[in-house]
Amino acid sequence: MWWIKEYAKRHRMGLVLYLAFVLIFALVMFLYKLPMEAVGYAGGLCLVLGGIVFLADGMKYHRKIQGLLWQMEAVKNDAEQLPKPQDIQEKLYQELLENSKQERVEQVSALMKEKKDVIDYFTLWTHQIKTPIAAMDLLLQHQAAGAEGYYEQRKQVQAELFKIEQYVDMVLQYLRLTDGVNDFVLRECDLDDMIRHAVRKYAPMFIRKKLSLDYESVDVKVVTDEKWMVFVLEQLLSNAIKYTPSGVIRIYMKKGCLVVEDTGIGILPEDQPRIFDKGYTGYNGRTDKKASGIGLYLVKEILNRLGHKILAESEPGAGTRMKILF
Repeated sequence: MWWIKEYAKRHRMGLVLYLAFVLIFALVMFLYKLPMEAVGYAGGLCLVLGGIVFLADGMKYHRKIQGLLWQMEAVKNDAEQLPKPQDIQEKLYQELLENSKQERVEQVSALMKEKKDVIDYFTLWTHQIKTPIAAMDLLLQHQAAGAEGYYEQRKQVQAELFKIEQYVDMVLQYLRLTDGVNDFVLRECDLDDMIRHAVRKYAPMFIRKKLSLDYESVDVKVVTDEKWMVFVLEQLLSNAIKYTPSGVIRIYMKKGCLVVEDTGIGILPEDQPRIFDKGYTGYNGRTDKKASGIGLYLVKEILNRLGHKILAESEPGAGTRMKILF
């Protein structure tokens, strides 16, 4: 019978007022020297009537409590249906619960999607990194030091190792970007230092593909995060080298934008609006079976968080220009 105590506690103000009114009524009748039998009869009727009303309302309260307890069990099976609200207060509470439920569903859905994206990316990344490892294994098995073509094979092994390093760097940056922790440190940085760092890393790839680099000091300082910005430049250089069979890659400033331009195969017009979408590879990516569609997505996400913008301009067969606006 615990619910009787809870009901009395919930309606204590009403009970106190009711008893006060009965006492006032009896006191007034007594002061007017009415017969005590009439006073007692009237007070008794008020108490009986009040008792009936409170009993009926208490039973209704008990049924509602029982219904809510049943609904708590139904929640486990996602079959809950709240009882009809009796007043505006209950209606507002139910709306609050419904909003909380909807927000929880959206959060769970977002977490599940993020988990699926991570699983899909790591599945692809595993296949990507297995390819250079297998290639290195074959190269090392069939070539001994000093044998004919040994140094050429060594260069190939170094190139495969470089690819592995790229893939590892990319997955680390992906994890840092998606873990919800903001480790950006904004300060004034020399843009030339960051460009040179990226160019030095990719110098062997320029040499291997016999590509020219057209770059002169831009002499510009920007407010950015040096570590993340270097990663962005490395990704843009990597794409430029990957999709430029021959020719030149230029890095220069134009109208406040840093431009990374190549003379490669370009991007189809229908692919250009989606090249920064996660997992989108486009025609070029489908031609290059190892493309993940993650590199440019990371570039766009990082630049957005740094407060920078990126724009792609390209013509099929005539090259691509990636413009970063600080």
